[in-house]
Amino acid sequence: MTTRDLLHETFSALTANKVRTALTMLGIVIGISSVIIMVSIGQGAQSQIQSSIQSIGSNLLIVSPGATRSFGYGASSGRGAAKTLTMKDIDAISSQIGNIGAISPEITGRYQIAAKGTNTNTSVIGSKPAYITVHNITIQDGQFISDSQVTSRSKVAVIGPTTRDDLFGAEANATGQSIRINGMEFKVIGITKSKGGSGFNNQDDVVYIPITASQLFLLGDSTYVTSLSISASDSSVMTQVQNDITNLLLERHNKTSTTDADFNVMNQADIVSAASSVTSTFTILLAAVAGISLVVGGIGIMNMMLTTVTERTREIGLRKAIGAKAHDINIQFLTEAVTLTLIGGIIGILIGWGVAFVVTYLNLLQTSISLYSVILAFGVSAIIGIIFGYYPARRASKLNPIEALRYE
Repeated sequence: MTTRDLLHETFSALTANKVRTALTMLGIVIGISSVIIMVSIGQGAQSQIQSSIQSIGSNLLIVSPGATRSFGYGASSGRGAAKTLTMKDIDAISSQIGNIGAISPEITGRYQIAAKGTNTNTSVIGSKPAYITVHNITIQDGQFISDSQVTSRSKVAVIGPTTRDDLFGAEANATGQSIRINGMEFKVIGITKSKGGSGFNNQDDVVYIPITASQLFLLGDSTYVTSLSISASDSSVMTQVQNDITNLLLERHNKTSTTDADFNVMNQADIVSAASSVTSTFTILLAAVAGISLVVGGIGIMNMMLTTVTERTREIGLRKAIGAKAHDINIQFLTEAVTLTLIGGIIGILIGWGVAFVVTYLNLLQTSISLYSVILAFGVSAIIGIIFGYYPARRASKLNPIEALRYE
């Protein structure tokens, strides 16, 4: 049998019962499109998380107060809330550790912010001018906090665009306006450029004030900070700087090892790696769940091909009687199964791609379709056709021509 004859017979067989063929193909379409959609959602989430982490700064190290050890499966004891990181520690790091590009001590808390009859609850960060360098902050209007304002403990504030919208409206000129933080009045001197985000880590929904003003007016304590952000001079020295800071603070806090340390030094690269690992597992889980529908679709193909073999028993007997070999019959039915799955796979890829695009376009979820996921889905559809089409094809090729011709 020539390739042309084989394709002609395949087309004739699949179009003989269009409804059954379409319903059988539907299982593969749903399975492939589900895999494409689920994988794109997982990859989109991974990309979004990595982008969010990278946007908080370049070559970033974050030093947090609090014990690093965990009890059972619980959270680390006191991390970020304990009073174990002092201004003297920061001075020691600044003077004794090399390869540091910029260093930014920070005091973070959530407060109720009010202005002209409106109010919002958001993060207030006490910081220094180095904050915008460490965290890649860009000022859209006005200016950021200056050294003189830190020294004089000025009641000035720089707000994010989301905070501005909540308090003054998107079109309002907030620079020069007054806001009240914890009942105390601060003057807005600048608006940051939008970086995007959501939830409690939204970098657009924040208020920056001088760290000294935060210590004096909000905390009443000028000794401790809630975190320290450090920008390494180069990505290649991040691990070395992290180790140097850890050793210095262990010595200053009279600790023998990191297991009993009352602080934690996090490397941005480690955070990205951990987040990527979690989202990769999440993506695999989604793909596995969607893959179940592919198995169901494959079983549907096997069921259809077995039914087809039964219906075409006399045809098979006639073909074998006039000289067709078992190999020819096997190839014919296997080609029909593979063609069915490949057509369904192509349709499924197009639908999955389209749904992922619409979801992203409507800003419902962030999706990311890779060539790898498309090739994987297409390859899986072909493999399913071979696996689930092999048994019916082999059964057809093994039929006895005499018994087949007598079949009613």
